[in-house]
Amino acid sequence: MEDQAELLARIAAALEKLAPDSRAATDWRAHPAYVWDAKGARGIGRIEAPSLDLLRGIDKQKRAVTGNVARLAKGNPAHDMLLWGARGMGKSALLRASVAAAQETGGAIALVQVATDAVATLPALFTQLSQVERNFLVFIDDLGFAEGDSTTPRHLRSWLDGGVEARPANVRLAVTSNRRAILPRHGSEQDDPINPRDAVDDNLALADRFGLSLGFHNASQDEYLDIVRGYAKQYALDLDEAEALEWAKRRGARSGRIAWHFITELAGRAGKTLG
Repeated sequence: MEDQAELLARIAAALEKLAPDSRAATDWRAHPAYVWDAKGARGIGRIEAPSLDLLRGIDKQKRAVTGNVARLAKGNPAHDMLLWGARGMGKSALLRASVAAAQETGGAIALVQVATDAVATLPALFTQLSQVERNFLVFIDDLGFAEGDSTTPRHLRSWLDGGVEARPANVRLAVTSNRRAILPRHGSEQDDPINPRDAVDDNLALADRFGLSLGFHNASQDEYLDIVRGYAKQYALDLDEAEALEWAKRRGARSGRIAWHFITELAGRAGKTLG
């Protein structure tokens, strides 16, 4: 008599073959944004992003990213982008807001966010996007490599440099990372037989393949207060700047994310909704 576990495995395999291929069924013209993960693609009805006016303290970065995204939306030559630096300073928000702004002015562009478990499947995504008359910004958020992962950096270099599986002309890559040298998250230099300097140089070689590389740094006190003021004005909230500074001090950082957390606190006290 057939083992029950084997029978269940056969049934599961049969059902998987009958299941529709979600990747093949994706309508790449229907949504402003998509998420690409290990199961395929799913459309997102709205890009959640703050107004560009509310992203303060990063004016130089904002001009560069919005200009580059606008060119891509028009089908003009545009750069792959690496946004690196301090946490909470708006790297991901700026990418989302830039695509949303380009869409509002009629740009033929969509955002595709790639889950960390699906980076290796980018060639399958590129194959689909190459067949669509639309431009795409493929977004990998908070990129870092596991210890000993040499495959992903090598593939990224190939995708950026025009290898056999390079991203198509209507696609550009945008990557955010906490450091310009995209290093492993948990590396032990003492135990690694490879020279640490060589490892850094290798990752910088990857970083240099992005046409646009922008650093984001911790906000000064004035920049932090400017961010808080912008949010408070947008949502008609009473602001005590001394309290805003104390909020940041207790959290050991000044950033756009910390400012937003403070605004959330103010809105909650006042019973107001943050749209």
